Amino acid sequence: MSAFVYYPFLKSLYLSFFRTNGFFDKKFVGFENYTRLFTDSQLGAATLHTLEIMLYVIIFQVGIALVLAVMVDNISKGKGFFRTVFFFPIVISGAAISLLFVLIYNYQFGLLNGFLAKLGIEKILWMSETGSLKAIAVPTVWHYVGFYFVLFLTAMSKIPSDFYEAAKLEGITGFKKTIHITIPLILSDIKVVLILAITGTLKVFDFIWILARGQNGTEVLGTYMYKKAMVDLNFGYGSTIAVYIVVFGVVLSLVTNRLLKKEDITY
Repeated sequence: MSAFVYYPFLKSLYLSFFRTNGFFDKKFVGFENYTRLFTDSQLGAATLHTLEIMLYVIIFQVGIALVLAVMVDNISKGKGFFRTVFFFPIVISGAAISLLFVLIYNYQFGLLNGFLAKLGIEKILWMSETGSLKAIAVPTVWHYVGFYFVLFLTAMSKIPSDFYEAAKLEGITGFKKTIHITIPLILSDIKVVLILAITGTLKVFDFIWILARGQNGTEVLGTYMYKKAMVDLNFGYGSTIAVYIVVFGVVLSLVTNRLLKKEDITY
């Protein structure tokens, strides 16, 4: 933790007060880099794009994972099979998945447009100015659905069967059972998953970079920080953006905790 989390963050915090290329050219500028944050329109756009991806992740990634977990939890056989199948995408690297979707989205020879051509439908430019971010959200969501599915399924498996037996005697089954028993009893786990999903979105980089290089309205905080630090060799401002991402993530986590604040239920 000290070597790979605390030291890099403190080093970034230190460099954020300098104008430096990361090597020998280093000049102390105080809060100049932080002042620049408030006037940087590209940073504002990157923040909005990150929030848009975050919205897709919360609704679809977490939502689909919860629905799948509820469905699998209600079957008596095959849980191990579905747990393995749904979890499988997480073991594939993000770079490999990104390259796969490069082929899928290709305008001339892509799988999607090939399928549309077979149906006699005109080809679509999937990576357009207006559609790129949504197209990138698809592999982003798919990659981690299985991870959150396993977390939800594990949480549901800890719920004592007595709750469900008592509910059955009261005539509470099906959808009502999920809403009134399952969801309330795993609310703390849902909160954890939401925080993981939100903070994970702030680290999205490989899908954006490989599929679009942050162009066509797909610039997010991760790619913008990389460009400033590694492409423009402005390590001081790049470090400032890194600090901004950390603070932004902490604030969003605190807000999520506040919105979902509830006493933990013990059995």
